[in-house]
This record gives sequence, structure tokens and C-alpha cells, in this order.
Amino acid sequence: MVKNLIFIYLCTMSFHVLSQETKDARLEIVASFGKSQPIGVSVSSNNRVFVSFPRREPYIMGLSEIINGEPKPYPDKSWNAKNGDPNSHFVNVQDIYVDTEDQLWILDSKPSSAGSVFGKDGSEESRQGQFKLVQIDLANDKVVQQYTFDDLDKAKSGLNDVRVDTDKKLAYLSDPGQAGIVVLDLNTAITRLVLADSPFTKADPNVVLSYDGQDMRDNNGNPFRSNVNGIALTKDNKYFYFKPINTTKLYRIETVYLEDVSLTAEELKSKVENLGETTITHGLVADVKGNIYLTSSLDYSIKRYTPEGKMETVIQDSRLIWPDSLGLGSDGYLYFSCAQMNRLPQWNEGEDKVSYPYEVYRVKVL
Repeated sequence: MVKNLIFIYLCTMSFHVLSQETKDARLEIVASFGKSQPIGVSVSSNNRVFVSFPRREPYIMGLSEIINGEPKPYPDKSWNAKNGDPNSHFVNVQDIYVDTEDQLWILDSKPSSAGSVFGKDGSEESRQGQFKLVQIDLANDKVVQQYTFDDLDKAKSGLNDVRVDTDKKLAYLSDPGQAGIVVLDLNTAITRLVLADSPFTKADPNVVLSYDGQDMRDNNGNPFRSNVNGIALTKDNKYFYFKPINTTKLYRIETVYLEDVSLTAEELKSKVENLGETTITHGLVADVKGNIYLTSSLDYSIKRYTPEGKMETVIQDSRLIWPDSLGLGSDGYLYFSCAQMNRLPQWNEGEDKVSYPYEVYRVKVL
């Protein structure tokens, strides 16, 4: 508890230093999106850049490919139509991921009010979530298949991020709604919820995010809180990294244990490694050298956890307002979105404090 409070205090102090428009010349703008909020970012082996957008006005598309600095609907306009058959259009693209075989996976996730980290609205529509995982082959830009999570508890789930293990044919998804990891068997379409309500997947209620001296709370005074959220999978598919937003600790587990259906819940928990103190994080990604990149919103930075267990600051810049999702290109650049969640009206007594335009950035790291 004391460590967490000290960490939050130090990060808040860092924020005050950066509030003076500190800019790093290495930071490059990939694309600008006006008032459309970019969330998911992923990059193919030949450096095609994809950016997704949640269903929030002004809504133009759910998924785009950045071509010559401009977002183009991907895979086509019909999939990005504002309304239509949920089986052939995006409802609310939450995350995207290009796996080691250049398959693009789109997590189309509209959580129930109970599964959402943004609170309840009480409407009938909000009581059941809608979820699907869409696979697109980037060799021909065609949809290969879809998974609809028929055995998932859609009243509680809030699927957030996805990573795909091409060796074991498994997808790993963070589920802050159920405070666990969903393991999807890509051959059978059967899911398992693991590590649920564990110390590794639940938010620390004592950690309240604070920006510019102001706690991040909604109109009812409830603090922003998210259980397990950001996840990463090493390129060799050996280690799966994960953490809630409201904690400073990073965890990992070998994927052989996530695959092993014979392990009891307690046996699986015993396989989790606590890697110690890191930062308040929204997104994670692994590079070819085994580094884990972490977004760090409290001090407007991107950090790196090395295979030796060291924490390094990659870049710190006042424009990095709630850096969110990350993608790594073979060109050596780290690409990432800045969602500015803490600037949205719901966390600022109805006032829109977003610094427009929304942008996606990149920085050379390899």
C-alpha cells in the first residue's frame, strides 16, 4: 500500500513537470483523426498500420488502415457501416492484433453495463454484451472466420484486449468485467475463464488515478477502475504478460500452463510470476528481443521492461495523453495511440478537456 501511494505521488509530480509542453523530437505523428478517438493499434510484418475506433461520436469507421497518413476503412466500407448485421459489420472495435502469421484479429466487443469499466447506464440494451473475434488474412484482406463466444457470460464479460498464440491455436483475452483471462480454443471455439478474481487480475481499490492534481472520478464520485486489462504475448509464444490498470505490478505466466486444462484453479495461480513494480499501464506489447513495452499515462511516457527485469523509459512527452495500444513494426518503430480517456467529459464533470486532434504516434526503438 505504501509503495503504491509513493508511486502515485511520484508520477503525479512527473505530470506537473510535463504540463509545460515537453516535447521529444524523436516522436513522429503517424496520422491525425480529428475528434475520432483511436484505440487499437497493430502493425503487420511488412509495416501495414491498422488503427481501430470505438463506437463513440463522431463515429466514422471501426477499423482503418493508415495509407499515406490517412485512415481508410478496412477491410471495406460495408464492415465499417454504422448499422447493419452484427455478423458482417463492426459493432464496437475494442482491440486489434496481428499475429506471427500475419493474421489480423479484430476484437469487436460491446460489454454489458456490468462488464464495462466505464460504469452502468441502466438501459435494457446495456444488460447483455455483444462479442465477436474476426480473423482477416492480410495476404488477401479477406475475412477467414469469426468466433462469437457462445459460452461466455455476456452479462458480466467485458473483453478488452486479445493476443493469439499461433503455436497452440489459442487466443488469450483480458476480461476486466469478470476479472480474469479468457482462453479461446481456435479449433473448437470453446472458452475457459482462468485466474478469475485472483490478486493478479483484480484492480487494487487503493489505487486511484490522478491527473493534474485531480482524481479521475465520474459524476457520482466513483473512481476509474479496471481489472486485468493490458496484455502481451512474446513472439515465441512462450510467455503471456498481463496486469490490471489499477495496480503497479506486472505479472506473467508461461502459456503451456494456460493451455493445460488439467490444472486446477489453485495450481494455475501458483504458476503466475510477480515481476514487481512497474507503472500504471493501459497497453502492453512484446518485441522480438523479449522486451515488454508498457504505456504509462501518469507520467506521459512509454516504458520498457527488459528480459533482465529492468524498467527503462523509452520516451516521455506531454502529448502522450493516456497512451493506450501499441504495435511494433519490422521497421523498428513502436506505434501507439493516445486515447485521452482522462480528458473525456464523464471524468471531468461534463467538460470535454480532450486536446484535439486525436493522433497516433511512433518512435524508433529497434
